[in-house]
Amino acid sequence: MQALAQAASETVNGPQAFAPEVARGFGLPAAAGLGPASFFADLAAGHGRRHVRVCVATACFAARGNRHLPEIEQVLGLNRSEPTAEASVQTVRCLGYCYAGPSCLDGEVPCTGPSIAEQVSGERQPYAPPIPVADTTGEPVVLAGVVAGHAAWRSWVETVGRRTPEQVASKVAASGLRGRGGAGFLVAAKWAAARPSPDTVVIANGDEGDPGSYADRLLMEEDPGRVLEGLALACLACGARRGVVLVRSEYPRALARMRAAVAQAYEDGHLGPRVHGSDMDLDVEVVSGAGSYLSGEETALIAGLEGGRGCARARPPYPTSSGLWDAPTVVNNVETLAAIPWIVRHGSDAYTRRGTPGETGTKLVCLSERFARPGCYEVELGTPLRWIVNELGGGLRDGAQLAVLQVGGPLGGFLAEHELDMPLSEAALSRHGAALGHAGLVAIDHRPAPQDVLRHLWMFAAAESCGACSPCRVGSRRGLELARAGDPPGEAYGRMLEVMSQASLCAFGRRVPAAVRSLARAYGDRLRGWDA
Repeated sequence: MQALAQAASETVNGPQAFAPEVARGFGLPAAAGLGPASFFADLAAGHGRRHVRVCVATACFAARGNRHLPEIEQVLGLNRSEPTAEASVQTVRCLGYCYAGPSCLDGEVPCTGPSIAEQVSGERQPYAPPIPVADTTGEPVVLAGVVAGHAAWRSWVETVGRRTPEQVASKVAASGLRGRGGAGFLVAAKWAAARPSPDTVVIANGDEGDPGSYADRLLMEEDPGRVLEGLALACLACGARRGVVLVRSEYPRALARMRAAVAQAYEDGHLGPRVHGSDMDLDVEVVSGAGSYLSGEETALIAGLEGGRGCARARPPYPTSSGLWDAPTVVNNVETLAAIPWIVRHGSDAYTRRGTPGETGTKLVCLSERFARPGCYEVELGTPLRWIVNELGGGLRDGAQLAVLQVGGPLGGFLAEHELDMPLSEAALSRHGAALGHAGLVAIDHRPAPQDVLRHLWMFAAAESCGACSPCRVGSRRGLELARAGDPPGEAYGRMLEVMSQASLCAFGRRVPAAVRSLARAYGDRLRGWDA
């Protein structure tokens, strides 16, 4: 994949110009190169000497209706569909600057805010403020390093060679920690499903793709050692000797910080052979993604790491029994891993005192640019959603009124203002047709028309569907056609949504209908008929 990425960055002519030759260099057929090169956005996009990635995801759409995209094209003097050797523009769905949007990456230089086009043109200096961050719990778990200044690796040093894998797994099991990447699966149960083996692999999933969330970027940039410490503890619990950190390519600074942290960890003896005098060998590598929302799904992520198209795979077999190169593989989200050192050090009882009985602990919540006080906040699960919106976020900026709130990414769902009287939990949100996901909250005021928001949702679905199954591939495109037509759909629309929700291969296609219906319900009469 690295060879494809390098070749893609040097041509404006698309995969046909470089992928077959790269494949032949490895003794593979042309299709082995064309497959991933035509799938991943970073490889398929033409690259001029100056390459600008422009975010058109929900938070940037809510900020300015994506008017920044044609403005950037105008100052560069080109159309994104016609890259030149001098310059090119690629649209992406989230760069992790949802708190300061709209945003773009000019090469690897971030530009944000209303003056983004002037920053690209050189009339103004690039501007990318740091992520506002705060703890609301009194003692942060995930933000222990970022907010409280607690150094990473302490739990690891106290654990490796002193506690057994069973003891570590038992603590995490008793804590009730669930995955923070969207699925919410019990972490210890996933660990237990992977048979202990020298071939077992643990993957830190830093492919944070939910538009509206930037928690993983914060952790990888500001506290990468804690992420690696959590990964090391997970490897110990799973009997793994190898860890992989996947960082999305849209996060170049996070990629650099994670690589530097791995090098430092080897130097400090936290990684390598016989770690801290124990009998454990542990090696970790950092890998860059190539631009695909669905690559955050664990089977698609594994397919991409193997050099294939990042499409979801049918299960069983599950990755825990046959994952990366058929080895037992555990995939844990970055935020999930960052909580493990605190749990191992402070104990499961301290963790279960937070949150709700069914959903313990804390969660990072990201508030978008439309809020008066955007930023990343650590809260206990079960915290009232209205309190988060009005007290933490300060309501909407400039006295604007909330029309709908996107929760957990476009496929997490949408809520109206009158639906905010609920706790922040997967159980409560699911009763309203939404999902917690990464817990990014994107506020949309009354400026965008409901039909435009609906089209934006279907555009995301159509663009990011991996195409591996017909219900999602065909349904997402047909949904976009109907949304663009504007007229309320007929009976066939409801049947299409039902087929997508029941027959799609992975959660992406199954969640699209629920998200569309939640948006229609949140807007009420303004989108009557679209909640079929």
